[in-house]
Amino acid sequence: MFILKKMFQLRDKVNPDAEKPFLDHLEDLRSTVTKIVITLLISTLACFIYKEQLMEIIKRPVEQTWVSKQESKLPEDGSVSLDQWEKALTYASVAPPLGLYSPELEAKFWELEEDKDLYQLTRVASIYRVAREVHTEKQEDFLNAIPKRDAILKNRVVEILEKQPIAELNQEGNLRMMGAFKVTETFMLTMKLAFFAGIVISFPFLLYFLLQFILPGLKEEERKALWPALAIGFGLFLGGVFFSYFFVLPKVLNFFYDWSQSMGITNDWRIGYYISFATTFVLIFGLAFELPVVVMTLVHLGILSFTVMNSTRSYAVLAIVIIAALITPTPDIPTLMLLAGPMYILYEICIWLSYFYEKKRKREEAEEEKDYMSRLLADPEIDGHAETEEGEEEDFHDPHYDEDNYKEFPGEHQDPDEYDPMDGPDEDIPSEEKDRE
Repeated sequence: MFILKKMFQLRDKVNPDAEKPFLDHLEDLRSTVTKIVITLLISTLACFIYKEQLMEIIKRPVEQTWVSKQESKLPEDGSVSLDQWEKALTYASVAPPLGLYSPELEAKFWELEEDKDLYQLTRVASIYRVAREVHTEKQEDFLNAIPKRDAILKNRVVEILEKQPIAELNQEGNLRMMGAFKVTETFMLTMKLAFFAGIVISFPFLLYFLLQFILPGLKEEERKALWPALAIGFGLFLGGVFFSYFFVLPKVLNFFYDWSQSMGITNDWRIGYYISFATTFVLIFGLAFELPVVVMTLVHLGILSFTVMNSTRSYAVLAIVIIAALITPTPDIPTLMLLAGPMYILYEICIWLSYFYEKKRKREEAEEEKDYMSRLLADPEIDGHAETEEGEEEDFHDPHYDEDNYKEFPGEHQDPDEYDPMDGPDEDIPSEEKDRE
């Protein structure tokens, strides 16, 4: 309730000519919330149609984390890709048993395989998997038992052993095909993902409804200036979303992946927790990048100024760090700095924007005063009208004044300054009042 009262007081301060009672403010708030809910409902349903594409987009950072970590353990010359290695691991599990059953059938299997390099890579994967099970001190003796005619094969096995890539599919964590705990979890996560995407695509309308509620009674020219501000706000929001999705989120996932590995814990992340984490993470960065919109709105309202922001910069830095620490979904310091850094840069930009805004406003006020003085010198009668515009008391003019009627009934329109009690009562006082006097 306290926040609502402060918000309503801000609305009255913005538009003092149209102050409203508390219940009228609540009615405006109800109308705004209704518009926002309907907008989100329509955008969510529209995004739900593309649920498969949205799921691929949200899972891409996890897949990139998995791919980058596994590719770093493969030969640096790029002779073996991750897809080839995973396929070789699969064939290493099925081809040897098939050869034991029928060598002819195994030969036919490799004849049908289009990638001929996979045969040699599968042999490497088979030996590598066995070598990992051999004690480290005896691995060299095991590798020396490889026939000399397969020297190339032996060199590749040694190279793979030094890098220590995965020996089994999903050995280091089931990241590429995440699991769900509950029966309805996947469906609810799909709806949540569609809702998040709906917020992103409908953000300009949501921002417009909010500004329309906070800044009521805008003039026509102010409404026209509102649309560029909405475009800038939407661009900042998308900038925060993209910055988080393409730059911050992959680094955060890599950090926690390596941390788990260093502690000897597998990364078996679940889809529910991951989507909640990723959507919240990206949305917070998008909203944090709206700092210039909030600050410049306060500057236009006269609550903040260049002098105030410039002199309290150190306090603003502390406030930004505290806010970033509160809203960041992870407790690590690098992520906090990745959020607080851009917010501080945007705040610095706001300081300079407020400086140029106030400079422009002072210049416009000086031009208006100069224009007024030139018109005043040209026509002195403007001074009376100007005084009225500046708030001085205007001479009262009775719209029912009639000069002939004034002469016929002088007592009714008598000037109080010229009234003398010794003259007796007015002629037009009723007889009952005369008797009382």
